[in-house]
Amino acid sequence: MTRSLTVNVDTFPIAGEFRISRESRTEATVVVAEITDGEHRGRGEGTPYARYAESVAGVVADIEAMAEKIAAGLDRQTLLRDMPAGAARNALDCALFDLEAKTSGTRAFEAAGLAGLEPVTTAYTLSLGEPDAMRAAAEAAADRPLLKVKLGGVGDVARIKAVRAGAPNARLIVDANEAWSRDTFFDAITACADAGVELVEQPLPADRDGLLATVRHPVPVCADESVHVASEMEALTARYDAVNIKLDKAGGLTEAILMLEEADRLGLKVMVGCMLASSLAMAPAVLLAQKASVVDLDGPLLLAKDREPALRYEGSLLYPPEPELWG
Repeated sequence: MTRSLTVNVDTFPIAGEFRISRESRTEATVVVAEITDGEHRGRGEGTPYARYAESVAGVVADIEAMAEKIAAGLDRQTLLRDMPAGAARNALDCALFDLEAKTSGTRAFEAAGLAGLEPVTTAYTLSLGEPDAMRAAAEAAADRPLLKVKLGGVGDVARIKAVRAGAPNARLIVDANEAWSRDTFFDAITACADAGVELVEQPLPADRDGLLATVRHPVPVCADESVHVASEMEALTARYDAVNIKLDKAGGLTEAILMLEEADRLGLKVMVGCMLASSLAMAPAVLLAQKASVVDLDGPLLLAKDREPALRYEGSLLYPPEPELWG
């Protein structure tokens, strides 16, 4: 059957405000690629990210430019070769994965080499703010087992102490989103160690993270903005202890599986992360989460309204997707 491609843009309001070191947002805008053969439908969701020079219009255009190849039977391996990594390729790759599952009558996790899927515990993100506000947010989320704390550079020592005071029993990871510098690094990471933080995500700018190769890490450090695809990972081993695999950075589940395999070969721990997006974007990442040390797939928990059907969350416990959603 001839396949056809459609592209839609969806916007979801965020519950309150989501703030990190370089931006503040009140809504999440995503791009959905849908591929149909006339009988079956596969969908994938990508989130354009300005940090990587992406825009909604640009991602839509990049997806639409693949319409003829999709109609001619483009497969996932050829897609890896024909498109660069990013949100556009992610939407298409996940749509193809979904379509394959629907047409074959099997589940996507089988194509990914998994025997099955189990529920996973996800981190829950606390947005960047003043220490008192972050302590209050930590107190409100203190019953969650794992909190991810957004930091912003100057003032982070006080923020870390405030969050730990607000959630004394929760496991903590932090994400600086490239906001630390050589001047703030040592005090901040020492404060993280003192607070029992388990992982520090991307403390330094991606183009200025060489310091990590020359100093001891009292807390393991995870690469996010510094790594996108599997071929970049070996160069990271002197600087980082872990990598954050995100489908939008990798350009889809197919590349992300390669990253998972490469991390295992290199002895790097794996964190599976996400952009602010709906359950459709999280669903393929649940496959990766089966083999991750840290799971951060709380995007839908931060939205005021998710799409339907949606993933099932019970507190911080995330259940595998049903076929009606994806895979």
